[in-house]
Amino acid sequence: MRGHIFYVAAAMLSGLALAADPGDYQRASASVAARAKTGSTANGRARNVILFIGDGMGVSTITAARILEGQQRGDSGEQNHLSFEDFPYSALVRTYSANQQTSDSAPTATAMVTGWHANDGALSVSPQLPDNTADAAAVAQLSLPTLLEQAEQKGLATGIVTTTRITHATPASNYAHTPNRDWEYAGQLPAGATLPDIAAQLVNHQRSGDGIEVVLGGGRAYLTPTSVADPEYPQRNGLRRDGRNLIQEWTAAQPASTFVWKRDDLLKVDVRGTRHLLGLFEPSHLHYESDRATDVAGEPSLAEMTTRAIETLRQSRKGFFLMVEGGRIDHAHHAGNAYRALTDTIAFSDAVRAAAKMVDPRDTLVLVTADHSHTLTISGYPARGNPILGLAKGPGASGPTLDANRKPYTTLSYANGPGFALIDGAVEAAPRRIAPGREQDLSTVDTTDPDFHQQSLVGMGAETHGGEDVALFARGPGADLARGVIDQNEIYHIMRHALHW
Repeated sequence: MRGHIFYVAAAMLSGLALAADPGDYQRASASVAARAKTGSTANGRARNVILFIGDGMGVSTITAARILEGQQRGDSGEQNHLSFEDFPYSALVRTYSANQQTSDSAPTATAMVTGWHANDGALSVSPQLPDNTADAAAVAQLSLPTLLEQAEQKGLATGIVTTTRITHATPASNYAHTPNRDWEYAGQLPAGATLPDIAAQLVNHQRSGDGIEVVLGGGRAYLTPTSVADPEYPQRNGLRRDGRNLIQEWTAAQPASTFVWKRDDLLKVDVRGTRHLLGLFEPSHLHYESDRATDVAGEPSLAEMTTRAIETLRQSRKGFFLMVEGGRIDHAHHAGNAYRALTDTIAFSDAVRAAAKMVDPRDTLVLVTADHSHTLTISGYPARGNPILGLAKGPGASGPTLDANRKPYTTLSYANGPGFALIDGAVEAAPRRIAPGREQDLSTVDTTDPDFHQQSLVGMGAETHGGEDVALFARGPGADLARGVIDQNEIYHIMRHALHW
């Protein structure tokens, strides 16, 4: 009963009414509380919390990215460490959702920021809510308060940084409440809907409390109407069909607000004179890290956005909460393109390193994790130092290892995806079916090329998520609560416990 009262109090704090069984939430809270009694969490209270989410960054992705980063420096790679692998505490995290063994990004992000498991495709709403509900009142009754919302109401500064659209599932889980993650802008909801689209819900947050202080990512077109041309690509217009320019509404909602859309302007922002910073650097998602240099206007790295966000947020007297997402790791995996997935993981590690240098481990909890995994595998018996993106080749061998069809194969492959129909190392728009045993001969293909797409066992238009546990790394007050094997919604309670809420 005591736990239920606590849960209702948390709901009232966010101004949201709830009608769901509190058992899921309370089991996670009790698990964290039990670990706190047997741990060494007397290392102080967290003033700030930074939650890093590598979207799709499973354990095999971490391993392969670690090796690639080391090999890019001229080492064998296996003994290299990504920045967060040196954090003192770690755990394995179960990623199931309320209704699926293998989850998508919406319920997994929801679990981390609300303490609840949600249904596939749902953002910060109870699994009791039907997935086609577009009535604002019905959604409000079953909305789940997020850590960002609670931080705002307690007077902390808050921020969201991502390489995806800011309306995409992971960033949106912090501020939006909807049963459908695809309702990102006006025109995507069903006719007669009273529920605001996700982009509109972001702007609504600027009208309560003192608003989200920092939002950096992509998605300009989702905030601007069809009548407004994009500043970087004049031939492209916004997507909103309701005539609203949410960028103008966002900057008008609060004093000392700044909007930027290119890297140079972001780096020139006077953070001391800026209370609210909105940066949208692409109409949709940002470029992959390996393609970022080709951006027309100049696009900031994830590390640069993270640094700017911390510089802005740490001016708060009460502390801050910041979520940072390396979102395009996931997208590259879906395309079966390991090179871009791994180089985005390395860029994600760079962002963690930059943040760790800027904050004091005595007052800032930094968590690094993934929302789910992918079907990337590391196989064969390649020698130490063999190129992780190359053909599998054993120690002392004169040539690559051959499969049952007497053809070489790569160390990295996918259990499913478009690579089932490889044609000259590229993926056709509509993968064709090929007979077993007719896979491409990779002898003359440069499998380390950024545009190479790995082979897959099962043919699909896009590779899927993986359902195995992901890793959690932690540093700072309350970090020792990250140990053992935990449920994903316990991450929320670790953050609350560290903040002494």
